[in-house]
Amino acid sequence: MVIDRKAIGDMYNSLPPKAKARLKQATEVVVKAKEKGGKVVAVVGSGPNLHEGVTTLIAELIHKGIIDGVSTSSAVINHEMAGTLERVKRFDGGAFGFEREKLPSDGFFEVSILSKARLEEFRREIPIDMALYQRMRQAKGDIIIKVAGNIAYPTGLRTERLARDVLALAKRCGLPFEQMVGYGADRLTMIGAGAELKIPVLVTVPQLVGGGEVGLAIGDSLSISERCRRIAALLDSGDVIIESALALSQEVHDGPFELFTGHGVWADWGGGWTYYLADKKIVRIDLDPNLEKAWAQERRSKMVTDAVHRGLPKTKLMRIPFRMEMSGFARIPGSLPIVGDIGEIWPLLATMVADALDVQLDFMSYKQSMPAGERVREWIVKQVQPVNRERIFAAARGLAPHPLHSTGRSF
Repeated sequence: MVIDRKAIGDMYNSLPPKAKARLKQATEVVVKAKEKGGKVVAVVGSGPNLHEGVTTLIAELIHKGIIDGVSTSSAVINHEMAGTLERVKRFDGGAFGFEREKLPSDGFFEVSILSKARLEEFRREIPIDMALYQRMRQAKGDIIIKVAGNIAYPTGLRTERLARDVLALAKRCGLPFEQMVGYGADRLTMIGAGAELKIPVLVTVPQLVGGGEVGLAIGDSLSISERCRRIAALLDSGDVIIESALALSQEVHDGPFELFTGHGVWADWGGGWTYYLADKKIVRIDLDPNLEKAWAQERRSKMVTDAVHRGLPKTKLMRIPFRMEMSGFARIPGSLPIVGDIGEIWPLLATMVADALDVQLDFMSYKQSMPAGERVREWIVKQVQPVNRERIFAAARGLAPHPLHSTGRSF
């Protein structure tokens, strides 16, 4: 894929001066860390990260040695398993004949627009009602591009069924679900890139609830304590942490092992392992201007810290709608907010970092409302494939521990 430098320039020129300045600061932070041999960890939510092509871009940054670990949501794993983005037809489920009370709130259902070869592949794995599928394909409705799997038949159903098989293999091999499924994933998914290059891609505990059966399987593959320990170790490994489209990051940050903003004091009292966020550089890409306000007030007058000291609700003291994750973020000395659209900020940051490090990127995302962004979405639909079941099983045969050993080869 040829990088559209004009589109990159247009996005940069559309940014307000403050966002440009913060973007430059973030670039310097990442470049400095990488030049010193440090690591960069991405902590991303779902939704926009998929639609804007950011997860695919992060996969490319993993391959190019810029991103060294990822924590994300079970919904992202679900959609990457199904191919990240796909073309579906949305139709009125009630008019089609489905029971209205068993449909989503808008009453619509979806059918995947699959090639003959892909359909036959899925039919070898799960029973597919071909007459029903053809009726769905012929139903009146709009064909759109959206996150893959979900309620689209049969892609979503196939992903649900596959999740339990992958869970059984993950437990047999002593691995997280995300790593096990990554062995069969496209290399331009985060799970595929992570498995190929032996870097961790893990779902955080607050983000376990999405993704249907996939979320349950991810949750069942590791104990909560082990998952928290691995996430803490991942964050501790990063010199720079980049967050985007993420909720509940306070719980991701502090958890039971972090000392600076969290509850790790008790683990430390008990002689357990802990880590310290005060030494980290944390870049957060967020559309909420209140994050900037909370961060700025902490820098000017330690207002967030004062609220903590006085035991006062931060919303009342600061007179802004205060999200919990603003507290820890604002108090971390190395935190840096960038208020902007992740569809613009991520590709700009990736481009500026790659240019500074003299790295050639072979994939680039763009804001989806731009022509370049629409082309990338089409490219992802065609090029990024669903997980291959046979490759997962083949990997499991090589990874399953010997009867005399207790664990597999986890990153």
